Amino acid sequence: MSTAIPFQTIDWSAIPVTIHPGESGTARWQTLQFPGLRIRIVEYSPGYLADHWCQKGHIVHCLQGAFVSELENGESVELSAGMSYVVSDQLSSHRSLSEAGVKLLIVDGDFLKP
Repeated sequence: MSTAIPFQTIDWSAIPVTIHPGESGTARWQTLQFPGLRIRIVEYSPGYLADHWCQKGHIVHCLQGAFVSELENGESVELSAGMSYVVSDQLSSHRSLSEAGVKLLIVDGDFLKP
């Protein structure tokens, strides 16, 4: 199976939205799936708190607003528009929360496996 992705543009307005409830609030995902690669625009509603601790690796870039990434070890990091974080699979348990809402670009896939 080829993992090559030919040149293409993405019209995000044409990508369907799926709703994912959090412990509080909701996450709206627009997802493109390629072999071994997932690209998403994710918007957390005001008051969003993820309903699970995630151990998947991600590259997360904050497009608008701000959010906090809590780590299960008690640390937390606030990111605002223009900031990013990256983590490989299984290297942290993390979850997101956003008081006022946020819009993110999230990329994950096989390249983040340890």
